[in-house]
Amino acid sequence: MKQTRTPLVDALQQHIKRQPLSFHVPGHKNGSLWKEGLPAGFQNFLAYDVTEISGMDDLHSPEGCILKAEQLLTDLYNTRKSYFLINGSTVGNLAMVMSTCKEGDTVFVQRNSHKSIFHALKLARLNPVFLDPEYDSYVQSAGQVSLHTLTEAYNCFPAAKAVILTYPTYYGMAKEMEELIQLAKHHGSFVLVDEAHGPHFILQEPFPKTSLKSGADIVVHSAHKMLPAMTMGSYLHVQSENVPLEKLEFYLQALQSSSPSYPIMASLDMARAYLASVTAEDQAFIVHMREKLALQLYEKGIETVFPDDPLKVLLRKPGYTGYELQKRLEDVNVYTELADPVQVLCTLPLVKQGDHTFLSHVEKRLSEIIIEERQSHVSNSTPILQQEKISPLVLPYTAQEKCQIEWIAVQESADRIAAETVIPYPPGIPLIISGEKISKEQAVAIEKLHAQGVHIQGGQRLRENQLAVFTKETATN
Repeated sequence: MKQTRTPLVDALQQHIKRQPLSFHVPGHKNGSLWKEGLPAGFQNFLAYDVTEISGMDDLHSPEGCILKAEQLLTDLYNTRKSYFLINGSTVGNLAMVMSTCKEGDTVFVQRNSHKSIFHALKLARLNPVFLDPEYDSYVQSAGQVSLHTLTEAYNCFPAAKAVILTYPTYYGMAKEMEELIQLAKHHGSFVLVDEAHGPHFILQEPFPKTSLKSGADIVVHSAHKMLPAMTMGSYLHVQSENVPLEKLEFYLQALQSSSPSYPIMASLDMARAYLASVTAEDQAFIVHMREKLALQLYEKGIETVFPDDPLKVLLRKPGYTGYELQKRLEDVNVYTELADPVQVLCTLPLVKQGDHTFLSHVEKRLSEIIIEERQSHVSNSTPILQQEKISPLVLPYTAQEKCQIEWIAVQESADRIAAETVIPYPPGIPLIISGEKISKEQAVAIEKLHAQGVHIQGGQRLRENQLAVFTKETATN
């Protein structure tokens, strides 16, 4: 198929050229209601915000331009069937879990998964067995699950319905998945992969290989994270013939808006075409850009660490925490993906050969930054939580619904069963999961993160230094 085509974008542009009169939703009427106070660029943008009128197709039952756009996506990723998502990778993760698993199924779940995976587990009322990943000393964060851990998990739970993995990690590490996937297939399990940060992994080396090529059954991609798509624009890919498409499509329709955003869908169409146009020369240019960026940062005394994904870079400054370095960068209007106690994570653009705009902007901003040298010592490693390698919930989701909760001081929460999930965000990876026994290390980590001002989702009363736990009486009955 001709990947330069953009059928949905073309249909929208043809519609706008007709200068249509709107007797339909949305209420801004192609942006015509705004006579003053609205920037011209935004008013033009609103013309693309249409609905399912004649010629514009229907995301939930596509027959025209959306169908053609999704067929091009399927062709590019070489899948059984690929879908546009307009509610982010979150809805893709929910749908892939709920369409392949039923209540009571045992599933293996990489512990450093995104919170949407944990929401899917609870909504589907599954019995998750969490697999603790290996610590990656290079990027100083949680990495991926080892083959040994998955093997041991199958020894304990041989009938697991699915294995739910995250690849790459938020920090851009992408350990080869093929052996893990083969082991899961040998045991008859579905392999569901949250590949949110890897939609560009269909490119050649030095980019890692997509899990689609390693045999994953369903893969979810955040086009808005790594490709030039709008926020909430994502893809879902089905590779296996064993995936029930009717059930999957039911959940995609039930969980997504019945009024899908046409600007988001158009950006997904464009992002697919853009990715398809990236050449080997473009890829070499990206690597060269990253090296030049590292040199510019080095001149400011900032160290760079390169993960597996060429579009990710970690920044470290001796004497500074990641939070402090992030603040220095924001002082000159440089905004990064996230910070942790050690470093700052940056996501680079998928630029093409000869586009020096990004590096020029970096050079200008760095010329304005002032980062004084420090002699004081800052720990060069993040605290490692010692989790069990294989750990089912102490209190299943169905039992949690019958239990009462109480609020206790964080420092007193060790050995109690958590009644809320606590998630530092970003990266959106749960530190404590509702239904598991809280360790002393987890309690200490929560106090430290809260003291550092890290944004935390869940933990409704952390400002009062309290955590929700299940009462001992109801949790043991």
